[in-house]
Amino acid sequence: MIFTFYKAQGLSVGSSLVEEDKLELATSLLAKAKAKGVSLLLPSDVIIADKFAPDANSQTVPASAIPDGWMGLDIGPDSVKTFNDALDTTQTIIWNGPMGVFEFDKFAVGTESIAKKLAELSKKGVTTIIGGGDSVAAVEKVGVADVMSHISTGGGASLELLEGKELPGVVALDEGVMTRSVSV
Repeated sequence: MIFTFYKAQGLSVGSSLVEEDKLELATSLLAKAKAKGVSLLLPSDVIIADKFAPDANSQTVPASAIPDGWMGLDIGPDSVKTFNDALDTTQTIIWNGPMGVFEFDKFAVGTESIAKKLAELSKKGVTTIIGGGDSVAAVEKVGVADVMSHISTGGGASLELLEGKELPGVVALDEGVMTRSVSV
């Protein structure tokens, strides 16, 4: 997601994953955040790779300096510190989506660092909500899933519920409507 925001700002993203159909939305969100004085934290540095593979060559660069032919696969150490500092000021955290390609150990540091920070904060009484299969897999990989306040594999559905959209399953529960399937 971050590379869509970078590209919307005119930054070079190399061969990083970009949602081309969301560039206008990213531009709009950046403008809305600025107009409202809301801080929209994006990574200041990223770990880039020359290919999408666990054995890729990698380096840390400023987010504004991703060269052609390279792709961002994790957040960098400065970003981890910035995000952890920001998380220290919160009482409720909703995490949907890993920081990088945590399935490759080389690009898992950002995700693992954030997961450990959320576990630390959860133990201090901060509400930590983990939404989405990848995020759940990440906290399970790090071994901190059991200390999170709430975990849901329905990341997209969780976000839609927070947006105020009606979800058919929730509507059915609210209305007390239950359907039973019987096999004979």
